[in-house]
Amino acid sequence: MTTVTCSGRRRDLGLLLLRLGVGGTLAAHGAQKLFGWFGGGGIEGTAEFMESVGFVPGKFNAVAAGLAEGGGGTLLALGLATPFAGAATAGSMAGATAVTFPRGFFAQEGGFELSAVLGVASVALAVSGPGRCSLDHAFRNVFNRPWMVPTALAMTGAATTVVVRARNKHLQWLKERDEATTR
Repeated sequence: MTTVTCSGRRRDLGLLLLRLGVGGTLAAHGAQKLFGWFGGGGIEGTAEFMESVGFVPGKFNAVAAGLAEGGGGTLLALGLATPFAGAATAGSMAGATAVTFPRGFFAQEGGFELSAVLGVASVALAVSGPGRCSLDHAFRNVFNRPWMVPTALAMTGAATTVVVRARNKHLQWLKERDEATTR
């Protein structure tokens, strides 16, 4: 196993800081969803929220989002399986962006600013790799091969498209149902 050495490598230190910031933030959001930590709703509260914004079934989507953010964020911070971690967290942030997009860009208006930045940073880390200050480097990039990047991003992109389309279809059905009952 290769040792992790970071001294004197600006790029590697920069990637480490980026991974810790983005991965740590995502891991904290996942912990809110899964365990109710940091003021989060836990599985039940998150499931209720997911249902309220059209992601059904709520419990399944709460667990999926919590695992993608919590697990993916932790792996990003550690620099382990970086292509898959970055893709998983980017997919979750795409789902969050679908919810907040109608409110505009800025977070103070409830917009998609945070989810977009975290999603783009996740993709950037998946593409760039974790750098030398990472477990991927220590394990000789066994889980960070070049072919893994497009594979992970394509799989996540396809899954995210299916989930967001199902959400949009459900919301459209609810709207049509509500319109029909008010006539």
